[in-house]
Amino acid sequence: METSLSSEPTIELAEALQLLQSATRMLTGVALRSLEVLDGAVTLSQFRMLAVLADLGPARSARVAEALGLEPSTVTRVADRLVAAGHVTRGGEPGHRGVVTLALSASGHHLVRKVATWRQQELARMLGQLTAADQALVTAALRQLLAVGEGYGVVSRTLVPAAVRPGE
Repeated sequence: METSLSSEPTIELAEALQLLQSATRMLTGVALRSLEVLDGAVTLSQFRMLAVLADLGPARSARVAEALGLEPSTVTRVADRLVAAGHVTRGGEPGHRGVVTLALSASGHHLVRKVATWRQQELARMLGQLTAADQALVTAALRQLLAVGEGYGVVSRTLVPAAVRPGE
């Protein structure tokens, strides 16, 4: 169903939009609260970079900037803090002196795993309060929403970061 911004949304669409706004606030709350398990080790913006690096693996800083939707100079400043804290390593590419690469250190991997594990447990607790049929409906709806919402925080098609996938 498509609607233009100039037309009045139907009652059903208006309710869906309101519910999505509420769900966004709830999921943002889960994401923010999950950082509490790190006891202030990193800020939200620093964790975003760690999470992107967990998805991308070692990457050029320009690619990290693109994935985060940030200017390269901002990525450099955030990376400087993460390198100083020991959560990220900085490197280069042989033959390309101007290329800077970023990668998670063991400490950075640990932080991402810790947050991802807490988030999975909290979301599983919430989903566990639904019936199996309702869980299936939520899964189907989220799958459809993710398919049309490309570019909003999803770096790859991998829904569970490699850092927390079973067997890896």
